[in-house]
Amino acid sequence: MDLILSSLDILARWDVILALLVGSVGGVLIGAIPGVGPAVAIAILLPATFSMDPIVGLTVLLGIYGSSMYGGAIPAILINTPGTAVNALTTYDGYPMTARGEGRRALSLAYSASFFGGIFSVICLILFAPVLAKVAPLFGSREIFLAALLGIILVVIAHRGQTLIAAALACFGIFLNTIGLEAVKYTRRYTFEQSWLASGIDLIVVVLGLFALSQAFLLLQGEDEKVRTTRLRGGLFQGFRELGKHPRVASVSAGFGVLMGMIPGVGEFTAQFLSYTYAQKTSKRPEDFGHGSSEGLIASETANNAVPAAAMVPLLALGIPGEALTAMMLSVFYVHNVVPGPGLFQNQMDFVVALYLALLILNVLVLVFLLVGTRPLIQVVKIPNRFLGACILTLSFVGVYSLRNSVTDCMLAAAFGVFGFVLKRLSLPIVPIILGMVLGGIMEVKLRASMSRVKTPLDFIERPVAMILFLIILTILAVHARRVWLDYKERRERRWSTRHASTRFEAQLYRRRSFLSAERGKKVRERRNPYSPRSTDGS
Repeated sequence: MDLILSSLDILARWDVILALLVGSVGGVLIGAIPGVGPAVAIAILLPATFSMDPIVGLTVLLGIYGSSMYGGAIPAILINTPGTAVNALTTYDGYPMTARGEGRRALSLAYSASFFGGIFSVICLILFAPVLAKVAPLFGSREIFLAALLGIILVVIAHRGQTLIAAALACFGIFLNTIGLEAVKYTRRYTFEQSWLASGIDLIVVVLGLFALSQAFLLLQGEDEKVRTTRLRGGLFQGFRELGKHPRVASVSAGFGVLMGMIPGVGEFTAQFLSYTYAQKTSKRPEDFGHGSSEGLIASETANNAVPAAAMVPLLALGIPGEALTAMMLSVFYVHNVVPGPGLFQNQMDFVVALYLALLILNVLVLVFLLVGTRPLIQVVKIPNRFLGACILTLSFVGVYSLRNSVTDCMLAAAFGVFGFVLKRLSLPIVPIILGMVLGGIMEVKLRASMSRVKTPLDFIERPVAMILFLIILTILAVHARRVWLDYKERRERRWSTRHASTRFEAQLYRRRSFLSAERGKKVRERRNPYSPRSTDGS
């Protein structure tokens, strides 16, 4: 009880309350604008939060992170365009309901499911906080190194079909972190005698370039779309009654969100698809999914809103971000000399609980705002793309220049913006670069700290937690290797069946072409072979 009271005392300040309001309302607005997303907004706001107290800056960023998914459901349901990437699954059942004239019912159901998912995850994590406080001290330098390595492996494996390029980009992020003065002996690494590289490449510069500037370039090179919105009829409170008819789907989906949020590199997409698949497999009307099913909408919105609070667990307990947004928040901790990890749970438990209570309050504020202001908020989706791109471009360069008043940082951000633009146009992942920079720095520091006590390779995993993490890494790599092999066999069998299927014209054509080429090759060899029998007909 004393812990909760001290945490409430941290939140009972006018600047924290203002941060709660700005984060909740601003996140909904950002999420409702297609093409922007929380990553862009957090990247732009990140330099401004460095001058704030840690609780104030983190509250603003957490508000945008958590509430943007609420707002992202609005365009996904009304105009079949997800406001944020994680609302893509919401279009499957949200927009068909709008096409039937049930847009307000779909919005009400999405708000209710999102609220339930957010509250469920925060309550779970507040209850688990004492357990985390006991587990966190078991992690020393070796364990944190292995946990960071596990995080990078999970991030790479999560990009199925793009594993090699994701691994290459993660290694590129690790390389970027090594540029500049080395922290122990202050030797220069990869500076090539350039003084402007001695201080290294700032994470915020890379974040603003890869996320904000690249998105601005995408919006500027596209065309403005004319958006038509439908009129909403009915009340927004009916969603809670309908949510109460599906408690099993809602609770299981929220559980998936909490579990997937705790695992680095997994996040909202995996939680959504697991929840959606479970809801469809166990539904009495699976044929309705994709055509306006209320269970499908509940599953997707509950799962993605349960992730943000859970994603704070590896960040706070081990100092290991699971994805790009928590990696950005980690920089706020470091600027204010607040080191997340076991010491945070031991020495500043009230600060941790205050963050979770802030998330709880944010969900309530967002729901109240949406129930009151949905009608005028719908007009946000009509903002022209090029106008948004110009605004993002301007704010990004202002944020980069304000870091160190450096034109060089602006040029670096522009270069990374072009690089991010190319990656987005090629549909290649950006997140591994950011996590490579963050987790690479953690791995280097912890590896150096642990090597003084390690004499043989087995000494590195002699402790129980280190051994468990090592076995988890081996298991994940083995499972991934097996999956890659099965995918390869499936592709090979598919190619073989295509070539040898007698009922397909393409296969017949392939066999005929192969036969003719083989016959032609035989004649050429006979003609060139001096020992082959000559034709006697004079030809």
